[in-house]
Amino acid sequence: MDSLHLPCMSRRTLLQAAAYGAASAGVGLSPIASAVAGAVDDMEVMTYTACLNNCGSRCVLRAFTKKGKVIRIETDSLTPDSDNMPNATSQIRACLRGRSTRQRLYSKERLRYPMKRVGPRGSGKFERISWDEALDTIYTKLKLDTIYAKLKGTIEKYGNEAVYLQYGSGSYQMVSVRGTVMRLLNMLGGSLGSYGTYSSAQINRAMPFTFGIGANGSHMTEIQNASLVVAFGNNPSVTRGSGGGIGWEYECGRNRGLKPRIVLIDPIYTDSALGKEDEWVPIRIGTDAALCEALAYVMITENRVNQEFLDKYCVGYDEKTLPASAPKHSDYKSHILGLGPDKTPKTPEWAARITGVPVDTIVRLAREMSTAEPVFFTQGYGSQRQINGEETVRAIAMLPILTGNIGLPGTNHGGREGDAKIGEVGIPQGKNPVKTKISFFTWFEAIDHGEQMTALADGVQGKDKLDVGIKFMWNTHSNVLMNQHSDHNYTQKVLADESKCEFILVSDNQMTATCKWADILLPDLMPQELNDLAADGYASGTNNFMVAIQKAVEPQWEQRSTYWVCTQIAKRFGIEEKFTEGRTQEQWVEWCYEQTRKKNPNALPDFATFWKKGLVKFPKSVVAGKTVVLEAFRRDPEKNKLKTPSGKIEIYSERLAKIARTWKLRPGEVISPIPVYWSGAEMAGDKLQKKYPLQCYGYHGQGHTHSTYYNVPWLREVMPDELLINPVDAAPRGISNGDRVLVFNDRGRCEMPAKVTPRIMPGVVSFPQGAWYTPRPDGTDVGPSINTLTSSMRSPLAKANPQHTNLVQVKKI
Repeated sequence: MDSLHLPCMSRRTLLQAAAYGAASAGVGLSPIASAVAGAVDDMEVMTYTACLNNCGSRCVLRAFTKKGKVIRIETDSLTPDSDNMPNATSQIRACLRGRSTRQRLYSKERLRYPMKRVGPRGSGKFERISWDEALDTIYTKLKLDTIYAKLKGTIEKYGNEAVYLQYGSGSYQMVSVRGTVMRLLNMLGGSLGSYGTYSSAQINRAMPFTFGIGANGSHMTEIQNASLVVAFGNNPSVTRGSGGGIGWEYECGRNRGLKPRIVLIDPIYTDSALGKEDEWVPIRIGTDAALCEALAYVMITENRVNQEFLDKYCVGYDEKTLPASAPKHSDYKSHILGLGPDKTPKTPEWAARITGVPVDTIVRLAREMSTAEPVFFTQGYGSQRQINGEETVRAIAMLPILTGNIGLPGTNHGGREGDAKIGEVGIPQGKNPVKTKISFFTWFEAIDHGEQMTALADGVQGKDKLDVGIKFMWNTHSNVLMNQHSDHNYTQKVLADESKCEFILVSDNQMTATCKWADILLPDLMPQELNDLAADGYASGTNNFMVAIQKAVEPQWEQRSTYWVCTQIAKRFGIEEKFTEGRTQEQWVEWCYEQTRKKNPNALPDFATFWKKGLVKFPKSVVAGKTVVLEAFRRDPEKNKLKTPSGKIEIYSERLAKIARTWKLRPGEVISPIPVYWSGAEMAGDKLQKKYPLQCYGYHGQGHTHSTYYNVPWLREVMPDELLINPVDAAPRGISNGDRVLVFNDRGRCEMPAKVTPRIMPGVVSFPQGAWYTPRPDGTDVGPSINTLTSSMRSPLAKANPQHTNLVQVKKI
């Protein structure tokens, strides 16, 4: 008996055992036992589980079962709840998405059996096969064979670099998860690696050049100590909507007695505003850096910068702190004043024409930002998901640098809000023997022409160039392949060519758009059908916890866990014992918990107590005194040097200057040693605007988490995907609220209802990203998936997704 059986045994199971014990012994059921058996059928059993999808939270759910089925889902309502900052204690309440989990569990799109493709790739035509046939096929494609003439598998023919595990974030338990597949592949010799994410590639690539650290900054709780909060493209009330995460801390901080003034800079009047902000500043997509440069111009020309801070802590603000290698007038101040190479002063008038933000607003905000103390500058991931995203990130970070709002209570370094970590330990993945990596976004190029991709032109890491393209694609816990990636029509052409990527394996629990491109399709379990473990997410702020993922019901058909699948493949390779280390999935759950407990001995009880309790929350003392980013550096920059070459904040980066000189950039791409605004393709002012006059981007709606929950009817009813369009743009097109409209460009067409609203600025349209790609025979996507319209261009530094950089036209149907 493995270690989870006894703690998992419910009262219902014990009563059933008592009721039917006599019958199994051949003596029949007594009247009392029969009555007990009848009562058991009417009992409700509660087990703990969680919403494990990628919004950044891991909200607690409680599954209630009856007669072997989940009859309802509730969330965390049993623990104390208080919003008194900073020592608030929260219930980890799920939003509408998590509470609708039962509809996903019993959806008509549930994958039931292993299947193999019988039509053209992408046709969605499959036939049912056995698990043995599915696993044997996978083994054949991967198998090691010493006889070259008989090679059929990818590894023998092309090497491990031709195997690729697709990026995915569909489920965040700790054992039966994407990392389990990586563990197996690493034991088989490794696979082509990747770096970056669709969410945050540009900001996490750019910020270290300035600060030596990534995007995560001070905690959201610090806004209680700020007099002013300035947020670029940040909508925590929706994107961080957990009842116990950063969005909750944002609501607490702005609604208490110490409420700061809040300025939101965004093309959309988001739900983080809703009349509780002090000012909404609408801005054209991709122009945040131009606004920041104009704000800097006012601060510099009116002598409002914190010169003492800039001299002591920074490199490259003006000529006296420039590195010796830097050309004359290449400092930030010279660039802003028009003394740099472009000879253009970055005046408010210059920025107003680019951004759509009025001159008087720019001047007023610059004066307020430079006099308020302290100021919490922050940016979401929306601003950086642009063709010029890396420069935008660093430009926004200049505002706290110029004003000296770094390392003090109530301040942030201009990145995303930080999150407390407990150091949870998942199933060990081991080390990947293949050291070569590509950007997460360039996998389609690695299929199409991988052997031509190089370090200097394409961001290949670990070697000068790839030897081979991707031939074996494993897609699990992910809908990236044909939903979350850009330019569906181009991607389809790449995937349809079986001479390039020779085998696609997809594992999921719903029949998503990606599943239709599988050669072998495996049905995975949902969290309510297995025993596992989860910790708080990366957007839980100061609210740390662990929750037991307790099996509520048996699988309905032939679904199997990722851990089981990997174990069976490992068995075929003769490495089952090495892979499992003699542990069942349940024993790995306990192992992961105990390893995490070693890091947090005062916060976590023994495993049996935890499993019985189902949920453990950490005391606030875990993060006490650790909520301000760069605090030690501000206190003593000599003893606490940053992880930059100079040890200081690098406004001018010699590393970026070298990259700009040596990398092979595409026409129009810019990498600069100082943060600069530049206008790339498909931005406002592009000649293409004569044909496609509107900027379009996808935002995070409340009706689905990326593509997860999209197939839930309840959510489609209350949170339909609609095109937000300003009345100024709707009127000349004859568009009224609720009209069906066509949104199109040269890459594709999407159809949806329109929502005519002043909550989006003129010249910009938007609809939620994540809808399942659903093309009609004529190619029109009625999902609608934003990536039918997005470009396969990539940003220069991170080689990442510019999925907010699109020009379109809209017409009424």
